[in-house]
Amino acid sequence: MSGAMAWSAEDYAANARFVSDLAAPLVDLLDPKAEERILDIGCGDGVLTQKIVARGAEVLGLDASPDMVSATRALGIPAEIGNAMKLTFEGEFDAVFSNAALHWMPDARAVVRGVHRALKPGGRFVGEFGGKGNVAAIETAIRAILKVRGLDKGIPNPWYFPTPEEYGELLAEEGFTVREIALVPRPTPVVAGMARWLDTLAAPLLSGLDAEQRAAVRDEAVELLAPALRDSKGQWRADYVRLRFHAARG
Repeated sequence: MSGAMAWSAEDYAANARFVSDLAAPLVDLLDPKAEERILDIGCGDGVLTQKIVARGAEVLGLDASPDMVSATRALGIPAEIGNAMKLTFEGEFDAVFSNAALHWMPDARAVVRGVHRALKPGGRFVGEFGGKGNVAAIETAIRAILKVRGLDKGIPNPWYFPTPEEYGELLAEEGFTVREIALVPRPTPVVAGMARWLDTLAAPLLSGLDAEQRAAVRDEAVELLAPALRDSKGQWRADYVRLRFHAARG
């Protein structure tokens, strides 16, 4: 993961483990090879990075959260604290990989440009992140509640959710050939419950509120979302729409 908020590896493991658990097809798309050097931007706690290492590749994790970097290092994987919008690598990697992180980085062009610079000629950029329509019901509910309560002034837009056309155009403008890009609708079970999901993954939308206000907005959002996102057995599903892509450096 990456972004301005202080990510906790413990909270992430408890409330958002599904993010890495569902990413096996993305590792297959990356198709890491022995002796390849791969950069994982927004590596989180390293659980998914470990699956790339298991394929024989040499991987460097990068994340803005010191706690996440510590968790990755604890798995025996080299990792650095860094901002993916300010990459400084020069032609070092056979591939750059990212899962569930790029939507936290508002300067998408800076990320893509830095990835292009970090790759060897012909290297590949493979990733998946929130695409257009991702968590639309959840975000709409929160913003509606904030507006009714008069708490909507200065609320940030913490996410970048482009269409395939928008992101494909950006990749092409920065020197990539797009091999594959598509939205992947993926309603996702949230075993920890919607309240815990909101505490962990919607925190930026509520960052300007005090603890009492955050709890009240969260509880109202849970009630408002239940008819749409909770089934008859009480199981929650987040309305995820992912953008998956594979591009090659020219």
